[in-house]
Order: sequence, then structure tokens, then C-alpha cells
Amino acid sequence: MRENYSVYLPQYSVGPNCYDEIGAVTKYFGKKIVIIGGMTALQKAEPAIVKAIAKAGLEHMATIWYGGNSSESNVQKMIDNKDVQAADIIFGVGGGRAIDTAKAAADTLEKPYFSFPTVASNCAPSSAISVLYNDDGSLSRYYFPKQCPLHIFINTAIIADSPVELLWAGIGDALSKECEVDLAVREKGISHTPLIGYKAATACTTPLLEYGEKALAAIDKKQPSYELAQVVLDIIISTGIASNMTCSAVDNKIEYYYNSSLAHCFYNSYMELPQGHDYRHGAVVAYGVLVLLTYDGQLELRNKIAAFNKKMKLPVTLSEVGISKDSEIDMIINKAPEINEWNCVPYKMDQQKYKQAILAVDEYGKTLQ
Repeated sequence: MRENYSVYLPQYSVGPNCYDEIGAVTKYFGKKIVIIGGMTALQKAEPAIVKAIAKAGLEHMATIWYGGNSSESNVQKMIDNKDVQAADIIFGVGGGRAIDTAKAAADTLEKPYFSFPTVASNCAPSSAISVLYNDDGSLSRYYFPKQCPLHIFINTAIIADSPVELLWAGIGDALSKECEVDLAVREKGISHTPLIGYKAATACTTPLLEYGEKALAAIDKKQPSYELAQVVLDIIISTGIASNMTCSAVDNKIEYYYNSSLAHCFYNSYMELPQGHDYRHGAVVAYGVLVLLTYDGQLELRNKIAAFNKKMKLPVTLSEVGISKDSEIDMIINKAPEINEWNCVPYKMDQQKYKQAILAVDEYGKTLQ
């Protein structure tokens, strides 16, 4: 590990009126602001953001659609955009892919960046990582900004008005953090920063199990609630802090990576299938969590999480992620060794054992009522 390094942790404002803090938070970074986001997200959040920008005496230069996917080409389009180049500050608004696009562009241009999540589907708003795709939808690479977003504005009223399915998927994704980090750091002599990240990861599962069902009920009624806020903060902040402290990269070369393991290995391999984009990231990861726990022999915890998944209608069988053929499982296990997370384990991986774990989860899931 390097002798000299910096650790950046997310700062955040929470609540239905959190955009009122835009002026106080951003005033040290310039005046000219560009907003990059998704179509639906901008419809819901842009009016309130623009109003807060004007109230703070700042300048809203332009609002730009991010392109529909966090692809290498869309990031480059943002980098080449004249308004983005002229801005002092970049706001990323929306879900994970919109935010990752804006984040990567801002880092490349060395501009201050702020996140405005309109859904709680992953930790992209707070993490120092952008997941980038090729134009055909396949995974390209992980891009590591020099630091995480400077501040996250978590408007709970806007998130309460988001689709239930996205929070549902966010819960599935967040379920992976604790078990993946636990597996990735096992038997490693980790130093202070990843140790703190590991401890943060251990706080991620319990709130989901405790508040997840009521959070979904609240968002179904479009009503902010205590339970919804706890789950939103778990998905966006808790997992983000764990992510930022369990991986490190220098010039986009990984120094250490304990942020994820076999659950995301399953997802990233699954994306090789033609139906890869037909299912939510978090839904596929939720099945991957069960695969991880099965492969690692944690069957008691596997059964507990599987029961929660069943109650929440998260996948517990292969058919629920669109897999019906043995050849599709073979595609996954053949791709898996090429995935970074395949190696984030304390032992030598075995492809056939991994396949057996995938099938064992399906077999167990079919027994659940």
C-alpha cells in the first residue's frame, strides 16, 4: 500500500427540502452549473434544482440528457460538449447510469461534481466508481474517479415518487455489500482504510431485512416514511461508504479491491446472455448473493436471505432471471473467470462448483412457499 494517500468520503443532505442547501454547499466551487441526467429524472427534479440554483445566485448554463446508458461513447459526448467544458460545476441527476456518466465526465474534465439521485437503486450517487459499458450493452470497464462526489442531495420526496421496482432492485443490490466484502477481505491482512470499509459493510444488511418491506409499501403509496428513509440511506450512503473504503485505484489501476465478489461476478457474467438487459441489476445480484452464500457454505444465512427474497419477490430461482437452459448457465460459468470479482475470494475458484452453486440455489428456491 502507498505511504501517501487520500481518502474521500461522501457528504450528503437528506430530506424533501434538501435542494435548499445547494447554494451553501456549492458556493466555494464556482457559479456556472451544467445539469446532466436522465429524461424522467430531469422531469421530476430539474425544476426544483433550477429554482434552488437561481435562489443561490448561481448560473444554470444548460441541461443535457446523458444518452441513455453509461457507455464509453456517451461519457465522451459529455466531455466534448461545449457547455460541459465551460461549466464550473457538474450536477448528475437520476439513477446509476446517468450519475456514472456525469461522474466519469466530470472527473476527466477535473470539474467539481455533485450527485442528485432520483431513485435508490444502487450506491452510484456516493461511490468513487463508474461502471462503463460498450455500445452493445456489454461491460467495458470500471472507471475510478479520483474521489467520490463532493456532496449528495437525497431528496426523499422525489425518491418516494420513483417506481417501486427501482427501490426493489436497490434492495437486491445492497444485499450483496456485506457478504461480498466479508468474503473478499477474509484471510487478508487489510490496513486501516479497508478495515473501516469492511465494518461499514457489516451495517448494510440488517436495515434492509428490518425495513425493506415497509419501505416498499411507502414508495408504493408515494409517501415518504422513516422506513423508506432508512432503506434509501442504506442503499445510497452505507454501501457507498463501504465501497469507497474497500477499493482503491491509482491512475485507474486497481491497488486493492474488496468492494464486491461472487454476487457481482454472477451479474457481470450474466450480462453475456441475450436477455441480460431484460432484468434489473439488483434482481440479478440478489440471486448472485444466494449463489455466493451457497458456494461459500453459508447455508443458514443463505436460507435466511432466500426467505427474505421470497417475501420481497426478489429472485430465488433461475426462471426469475430468465434462465431456462443449461447452456445459459455454461455461458455464465465460462465468462466468470474473466470477471474481476472471480478473484475476490480467499480460495481457488472452481467453475464446476460455481455451476453447482447456481443450480443448488434454484433447487432450494423452488422449495420456498
